Amino acid sequence: MKKSAILTGLFAGALAMAGCGGAHGDDPGRAYMPDMYYSRAYEAYGYNNQPEDHDLKSRGAYFNGMPVIGTVARGESFPFPIAAGDSGYARAASFVSPLPSMKLTAAQTKEAERIYLINCAICHGTALDGNGPLWKNGDGPFPAAPRNLKDDYTKKLSDGQIYHVITYGKGQMGSYASQVKPEQRWWIINYIRGKQGGGAPATDSTTAAAGAPAGGAMAGTDSTTKTK
Repeated sequence: MKKSAILTGLFAGALAMAGCGGAHGDDPGRAYMPDMYYSRAYEAYGYNNQPEDHDLKSRGAYFNGMPVIGTVARGESFPFPIAAGDSGYARAASFVSPLPSMKLTAAQTKEAERIYLINCAICHGTALDGNGPLWKNGDGPFPAAPRNLKDDYTKKLSDGQIYHVITYGKGQMGSYASQVKPEQRWWIINYIRGKQGGGAPATDSTTAAAGAPAGGAMAGTDSTTKTK
């Protein structure tokens, strides 16, 4: 009887020691339901601690951190509704320009000049004559002069066509969509029109095509002339 009591006491003591964390007192002991006590915290759109969490495709998830196609940032204008390519460029000739209804403030006009000088003047020049640092009267690294934005061809282009070229690029000129916001592209066009001396933009593809060289919008005046 005494042996049973002693054994029971020793067993109870051992359980108490295990439950109280042993000699150091920093062990919380055994959890009755560890999968709930030590629950995994999932962060939205984030990776977690298991290897399979890092291979989202194997789990049928294709999250890449990008917004849904067609998403418009707060405060920005709607995306250009015309696709890239020659067919889109032709359609852009009849695109209704918002410039007549846009009332640019003095600050926006000044900003348009600043954005042009940063992104465009290196090729088209501060005077819009195509004599930027990359041409430099033939002493620059470009083998041919970029487009003169004051020539008759550019004056006949519609606002939509110039916007299309800024957005998607054409010929030797690449896209500036990542450098210039949609609304700012219209500001630049407004700035160019002001420097063209009141040249009226074309309103349809027939007018825009009149007198246009084979190179297309913003392209060179001949086969050796650069775009930008």
